[in-house]
Amino acid sequence: MALIIGDIIAIVASFLFAFYIRIHIDSRPYYFVVNPSELFVIAIFLLPIWIFILMALGLYSHNIILSRSHIQEFTRLAAASVIGVMSIITVDFFINGNLFPVRPIAIYAAITCFVLLVLIRVIIKKVRKFILYKKIGLSRAVIIGDNISTTHLIENIVSSPEEGYRIVGIVSKTKFIPKKFRDLRFSSLKTALSKTNADVIFQTDNEKTEYVYRQAVERHLRYYFVPTETELSQHMGELELLANTPTILVKATPLMGGAKFIKRTTDLLLGSVLFILALIPMAVIFLIQKLAYPKMPAFYTQVRLSRYNQKVKIYKFRSMKKEYCDMTPEQAFRLMQKQGIIKNAKEYIKKYRLNGDFLSDDPRITGFGNFLRKTSLDELPQLFNVLKGDISLVGPRALIPGELKNYGDRSLLLSVKSGLTGLAQVSGRRDISFEERRALDIYYVKNWSIRFDLQILIRTIKVVLTGKGAR
Repeated sequence: MALIIGDIIAIVASFLFAFYIRIHIDSRPYYFVVNPSELFVIAIFLLPIWIFILMALGLYSHNIILSRSHIQEFTRLAAASVIGVMSIITVDFFINGNLFPVRPIAIYAAITCFVLLVLIRVIIKKVRKFILYKKIGLSRAVIIGDNISTTHLIENIVSSPEEGYRIVGIVSKTKFIPKKFRDLRFSSLKTALSKTNADVIFQTDNEKTEYVYRQAVERHLRYYFVPTETELSQHMGELELLANTPTILVKATPLMGGAKFIKRTTDLLLGSVLFILALIPMAVIFLIQKLAYPKMPAFYTQVRLSRYNQKVKIYKFRSMKKEYCDMTPEQAFRLMQKQGIIKNAKEYIKKYRLNGDFLSDDPRITGFGNFLRKTSLDELPQLFNVLKGDISLVGPRALIPGELKNYGDRSLLLSVKSGLTGLAQVSGRRDISFEERRALDIYYVKNWSIRFDLQILIRTIKVVLTGKGAR
């Protein structure tokens, strides 16, 4: 994250320096008017393009960050500076902007950007190394495996604090643990994880790999596998060198590290635009709600689960009669039977569950609420949740805490933020079964990309306009 912030500072500063050089240092006359505040705003707005380029060139990968040779990193930074300026020029052309009124400014921007990116990264790495050697901010590592690789890994981690780890637990036979670290030995992985508050698991053998990986996923920990030479030649995953030990990072989702920053930036930019556009429709819906149901609050909140099992309050327009909002469907239908509204609560409950938690004639829903649900307009207040960071624009469906027992891969689903829309919603919404929706959500988590998000957002617009899958 520090690198991303540093890169942002470097990129914005490079634009300002480029104009300063052209105006105050370059002796040639110029015939354009520059507004520094407007330039600053444009540079900030176009930042995601540049950060995406840096990310695509692998400049936030573990190997690049910790590489002792800077040649590869500096070469990629030079390429990123040139590609970034060319991309901005292209965008500036299509939006009829005036970011580069003359060509020398683009050249100055590319050169200045490269110099500042290199300088800030060198400073950040020096500061990071100093902090880590002071034993501050080290990730807590648990090592498991009956293998000589366990011994080598322990020695490498201890001798290389700049890698960012400290050992808090070891699950291995005593003969593979150096004497001075045997007090860190645990009899089982579960015991080690429950007592150490670990951040990462390293496995050095092939025993119970699925179990170990599942423990990592359930606790939202990073999981590394130390491969043999044969496995190294055909590895699947992201290879990283920890000192001299090759390890494979097995990701539960691609949405890690810099990717989370890119996604959050996209949420803020698109979410802000959508929220502004939605203000008038939301005001109209609010007025209709108050006129039609003056004694009912127009909004309601519901506790849902988002990333890392975090409970968040989701905002929606009220579509259900107030007296049934805080009840489970079973409780509500039984109450309605007592009230004489329906005859047989058991039939309603059975039909509701067999129909994928949906009833076309649900007696709990108001007349206007049916319209809001069919058009998905009841979801508009969740744009505020997106801006707050509770959820993302795109992600798995936000789970109600009581639904967790129905999800076999709930830990995987909870490894990313829930979404206002998602792959399941644009693939049929209520026309597909509960199991199919769960499978689609899991597929999204495992295959996330910015391009995938944009495709889902475009498909969401089509689904909302056509009403496909809404009932």
